Amino acid sequence: MGLLLGVDAGTTALKAGLFDEAGRQIAVTAEEYALCTPEPARAELDPETYWRATVAAVRRVLGTAGVRGSDVRALAVSSQGETVIPVRADGRPVGPAIVWLDNRAVEEARELGERFDPATLYAATGVPALVPTWTACKLLWWQRNDRGLFDRAARFLLVEDFLLQRFTGRFATDGGVQCTTLLYDIVARTWWEPMLDCIGLGVDRLGELVAPGEVVGTLTPSAADALGLAPSVLVVAGGMDQGAGAVGVGNVGPGIVSESTGGALTIQASVDRHGGDPGAQTPVYVHSASGLYLYCPVSPTGGMALTWFRDRFGEPEVSRARELGRDAYELLTELAAAAPPGADGLTMLPHLQGAFSPEYEPAARGAFYGLTLAHGRAHAVRAILESVAFMLRRNLEALAGAGAAANEVRSHGGGARSALWNQMKADVCGLPVVTLEGSDAAIRGDAMLAGVAAGAFPDLGEAARRLIRVAARFEPDARTRAAYDEAYGRYVELFDALRPMYRWTGVRPGVGNQTA
Repeated sequence: MGLLLGVDAGTTALKAGLFDEAGRQIAVTAEEYALCTPEPARAELDPETYWRATVAAVRRVLGTAGVRGSDVRALAVSSQGETVIPVRADGRPVGPAIVWLDNRAVEEARELGERFDPATLYAATGVPALVPTWTACKLLWWQRNDRGLFDRAARFLLVEDFLLQRFTGRFATDGGVQCTTLLYDIVARTWWEPMLDCIGLGVDRLGELVAPGEVVGTLTPSAADALGLAPSVLVVAGGMDQGAGAVGVGNVGPGIVSESTGGALTIQASVDRHGGDPGAQTPVYVHSASGLYLYCPVSPTGGMALTWFRDRFGEPEVSRARELGRDAYELLTELAAAAPPGADGLTMLPHLQGAFSPEYEPAARGAFYGLTLAHGRAHAVRAILESVAFMLRRNLEALAGAGAAANEVRSHGGGARSALWNQMKADVCGLPVVTLEGSDAAIRGDAMLAGVAAGAFPDLGEAARRLIRVAARFEPDARTRAAYDEAYGRYVELFDALRPMYRWTGVRPGVGNQTA
């Protein structure tokens, strides 16, 4: 049959993984990239970075596995959502990608919020709040503030679309990745004309819609040569990374809840229809599994908060990791283990780029509260890890209210590699946390989708039986419950107390960190 390749373009890294039809993960690799944040509310990236990272990751994973490119039968690609790339008619970029966590389009979000009432918006798009994250807001910002770029762009692509075009030469996209753009009707499974008309965008400037899991084409000769693969490789649309990740942990039916701690924290619950949340507050996505939807609360800075600490204050761990041949994140979590549950009263809000589910406060900012002379770096790292667990608990409580209560949580993403973090999540949420062999669920889900499309598996159920294996199970420790309940209470109260302060959040020209 041949090998199956999964490619997932995340916020700060692109991952590639090889699997065989027996379900074995042969090799996984990642290529990191740094966002450009010239001002506090902005986040951009040179779009060519995604392609360069794809080429490097695919070539490296082939080399690591010691296999030939001709051994690969099919690949599927998934990506982050909302990030938008302006391109010419030949697919080449005409400007930077505005990354999904960019919040510059505040005024445009406000205007669109006045044009579309929340009930109409939620019914069509599954989006409960109109915030600057959504692609339509970013496109309107471009139209208002850089009309030359807006007019030069033949098409506006999401990251998955950009890579599909580079792979196949075809401008294609799917509802799984388009579902949070405000441009797509998740019930009719087509473009949402009222929003397109509002922002003055024709469907000819978007991709051709295909279904998640559908074959888009085969590799062009130039793409095959760049990647080291055969032109005959089938290329499959994998949808958004959340949908592909849900597939990759077997979350393809009602009653299952999973979470991913990557750059962001996301929670996924499979549901069979849109409209099950009586409060209309739970984000609803189009699943990568055919016919299903996902409840998908998102918190923009999850593991990215730990990355921020590593890059700004973690030089001792970075240096030691280099000397020892270890991962700096492992050393940071070992440091955190030296502090007790509740971090001796230190509470962190991880909203370094705004807050989304369930608070919907794009102007929110991060904070450490409760610092004393007794606190050190171990307390700070522990407070960061705990803050992500608290976000998870708050979103699980919201999901339960929407009719999707969890009996256990299947954890994936980079954070699932940390036993300390997994145990912390189990203790904070009072639920078992299950991890799987190979923590990169999105690329496993992509491989499963590619395998079904190529005929290696009859359906996703059989793909799950072959590719998904439990690695560990973390049961809640009752001894930590009181400490975490108290710390969680502080976290919620601190966020609510600081809400009035977010009015001071603003963008000052020239202030920021140029990282790319």
